[in-house]
Amino acid sequence: MPIGDALRLAREKDLDLVEVAPKSQPPVCKIMDFGKYKYQLAKKAHEAKKKQTIIHVKEIKVGLKIEDHDLNFKVKHMKEFLKDGHKVKVVIMFKGREILRVDMGEELANKIASMLEGVGHLEVKPKLEGKNMVMVFAPV
Repeated sequence: MPIGDALRLAREKDLDLVEVAPKSQPPVCKIMDFGKYKYQLAKKAHEAKKKQTIIHVKEIKVGLKIEDHDLNFKVKHMKEFLKDGHKVKVVIMFKGREILRVDMGEELANKIASMLEGVGHLEVKPKLEGKNMVMVFAPV
């Protein structure tokens, strides 16, 4: 239908001529109440936003010389975060000359990974970033 005829028809019905699909050939237009159309689009977007889940990344910092009890305590918190559906970023910090003992950091990283087996899986393998070794666990 020609644009002029469509506009005249829309004015007769006290409605608007709305282009719904501008990229199709030929472009698709509908005669409707534009305010109501905008409201329905906003409502759909709001519903879609409500249904999406937000995954937070929780960060746990661990020193290289951490004691077993302290490590168990932190691993317990990591397990809780993973059970809640959050990702956990573990940062092993090297202080002073400890940076020369990267092998000890890798041992600690492997120990933490074995303690979190079954609850979370290793998403980002341990890698050295400056004076920190970083790894990320995701919930199973």
